[in-house]
Amino acid sequence: MNDFSQYVELLGRNARKAAFHLARLDGATKVAVLLRIAKAIREGKSALIEANANDLKEASKAGLAPSLVARLILNDKRIAAMADGVEQIAAQTDPVGQVIEGYVRPNGLRITKMRVPLGVILFFYESRPNVTSDAAALCLKSGNAIILRGGKEAFHSNQAIVAIIKTALRDAGVDENAVQFIQTTDRNLIPLILKQDKYIDLVIPRGGESLIRAIVKDSTIPVLKHYTGNCHIYIDAATAGMDEQIRNICVNAKTNYPGGAVCNAVEHLLFHKDVATRLIPQVCADLAKAGVEVRGDAHTRKLYPSAQPTSAADWDTEYLALTISIKVVDSLDEAVAHINEHGSHHTDAILTSDLRAAEQFTRDVDSGSVMVNTSTRFADGGEYGLGAEIGISTDKLHARGPMGATDLTTSKWIVTGNGQCR
Repeated sequence: MNDFSQYVELLGRNARKAAFHLARLDGATKVAVLLRIAKAIREGKSALIEANANDLKEASKAGLAPSLVARLILNDKRIAAMADGVEQIAAQTDPVGQVIEGYVRPNGLRITKMRVPLGVILFFYESRPNVTSDAAALCLKSGNAIILRGGKEAFHSNQAIVAIIKTALRDAGVDENAVQFIQTTDRNLIPLILKQDKYIDLVIPRGGESLIRAIVKDSTIPVLKHYTGNCHIYIDAATAGMDEQIRNICVNAKTNYPGGAVCNAVEHLLFHKDVATRLIPQVCADLAKAGVEVRGDAHTRKLYPSAQPTSAADWDTEYLALTISIKVVDSLDEAVAHINEHGSHHTDAILTSDLRAAEQFTRDVDSGSVMVNTSTRFADGGEYGLGAEIGISTDKLHARGPMGATDLTTSKWIVTGNGQCR
């Protein structure tokens, strides 16, 4: 691989050819291919664990943070979950060919709008190797070819997973270039592949904000973005009898994932002033007991003196750590305004017993996922019944929120006549 320019063009050209092949496959064939891949993942467990051991050894040498190492590990349980995930995607309704709308015009023309594959997806991601099989399966289900560029910390694991998938594709008589893996971690390749708009239809980066912004800067291909998960929970004035539920949800939303290092973990709690005195001491004590550093505005610190003071920068921060900031607000309107100004339009929740308050919150908060009386941690493709997700979009075009197979399609118009001339 001496010439990156030649290599990225080859990746793109092969992916485009494979995408045309995939677009012709019927739903039953795609299901059979995915089930074959799931079986191959289970049978390839030893090879996957061996490859993963190389990544873990290098992670140890590099001093990778324990939370990142934990996400990197492949074991029997995680490999089984990978195969299960592929099977769940296989079992879903095929989005390709679905009629979105259809009607007949006065001149007799039959107009149909139909779902079709996007074509070729370039996917950047970090750390967790299971994302490799999830992304490949979602693209195959939706009839798209995919080019994968995983993080260097999981290079050997990802390479082994793709090798298993490619073998399964060949055995099924499907173009193996439907799933390609970039065989280098050299960053000099990235700006070059981001110029392959002749072959690649969409770039999906799944990782830290710096990675996403760098890709947006260099790409001539449309990029579907997910910058940050600056998520909020607003605790409304109408919450009588909900104290235990509120406490459980707030702790779960912050601590359910080790270290709080996920995009759907809550970063900020907003309490209505009428419930602050009753609830803030309880919720803060629960969070502190769970190992969370609590920061608060002046009102919060009066009610919970152990809280550290917040700065103006806190409200715009996605901590990705066991840290949380708390603010007391005068009204639902103030909470909504705060979320829309400081949030990242990812996931925000209201805890309330007032139906009108819930309706106003869900209408006015401008986020991809809006929750009522539940944890923000449910903002996840698997939890939404999508089988898996290729990412969570904070964009509004062309998809928003957790993205499953249906979100990897676009549409085309089919116009059928019987000789009409305009």
